[in-house]
Amino acid sequence: MEATLQRVFRDGFESYAATRKLPLKHHKAAHAIMRCRTEEQGGHECRCPDGHEGYVEYHSCRHRSCPKCSSQPKAEWAEKQFDRLLPVDHYHVIFTLPHELLNVWRYNQKWFANTFFQVVNATLMTLMKDKKHLGAQPGTLMSLHTWGRNLTLHPHIHCLVTGGGLTDEGEWKKCKNHYLLPGRVVSSLYRGLFLAALWRGVKRGEINLAGGDTQALEYSLKAVGKKKWNVRIQPPYDHGEGVMKYIARYVKGGPISNHRIRFADTQRVIFCYRDHRDGKEKEQILGRDCFISRVLEHVAEPHQHVIRHYGLYGHHAKEKREQCQERLGHSVQRHNKHEEKAEKCCSVCGQILIRGREWVKNSLYKVSTRGYVQHTDEPDMANVFHFGRPSDMT
Repeated sequence: MEATLQRVFRDGFESYAATRKLPLKHHKAAHAIMRCRTEEQGGHECRCPDGHEGYVEYHSCRHRSCPKCSSQPKAEWAEKQFDRLLPVDHYHVIFTLPHELLNVWRYNQKWFANTFFQVVNATLMTLMKDKKHLGAQPGTLMSLHTWGRNLTLHPHIHCLVTGGGLTDEGEWKKCKNHYLLPGRVVSSLYRGLFLAALWRGVKRGEINLAGGDTQALEYSLKAVGKKKWNVRIQPPYDHGEGVMKYIARYVKGGPISNHRIRFADTQRVIFCYRDHRDGKEKEQILGRDCFISRVLEHVAEPHQHVIRHYGLYGHHAKEKREQCQERLGHSVQRHNKHEEKAEKCCSVCGQILIRGREWVKNSLYKVSTRGYVQHTDEPDMANVFHFGRPSDMT
């Protein structure tokens, strides 16, 4: 059996779904993964203008949980973010949600994700603007990840934070001595703001307790309020490109890539992961249904942004970023620009292959040269090509 996420879902999702009541987003994600770049997804013909060769290219599903078609969108997204970065050092800050709140998270994913972003942003902005620390507005880019390396539920936010900010007087102020913020202060404020938001959510009835009771949740909140909440501040990176590349790996493609899946059959799936505690690569063995369940647990809520920009990197702060560029006086020099997708050429005559007839999913067949859509039966792959000049196509 081919060890890919698509093969695991194609062989196992139907029986998995038959015994469970799944949300619509899980069905959509699973079917996108199963159909990506297959005949069911539709495709188009690529062929030589003189008829020397041709082949069918199937369409991508473009679902953010599919690892099969995520490479180009990741590179394109990273390129856009690189152009946004200011030419200063950046810090990588990671905020982790305590595991005691995971059961509540499962039934309130949208509320928790939005609150998580709001609290992390409020924590960083409050402290960075405080004159006791920096006294200026920074730029931050945040990415929500919900999985651990072995696919367990582990919500955390990665933050890319500028090593300085814009003051109220319009001057750029740099962090001193490679020091962003005191970790204990960040952790305490983060904990306080999040617990306050949770208490408000409980009192307003915004949180689904999933059969539990308010008293039990309140007891858990009091217990977790006594713990230290994990916040890690990494040393600064030049221009933040290293952190940006790391975040870009998880913009699309879901929690696991195909190269990590070592073995899969009707009973189990074996995949590798790197244990952050000792840095060693290890293998995880899961039953097939358990593996599918863990993958689907990390499907994001529909229309919910898992990447967000704040401060100087906010979408409405373009003028402030330009002002910072003027103050800083130089720009980032990069040599890893994302290259355009290479044109495919005929191996016989060297001409660029042209895009010919096209069909879309749900049995809609589109003839590109005539510009209309008609209902037909599923196209016969053996007869899909008509080798000849474009004018000869019918």
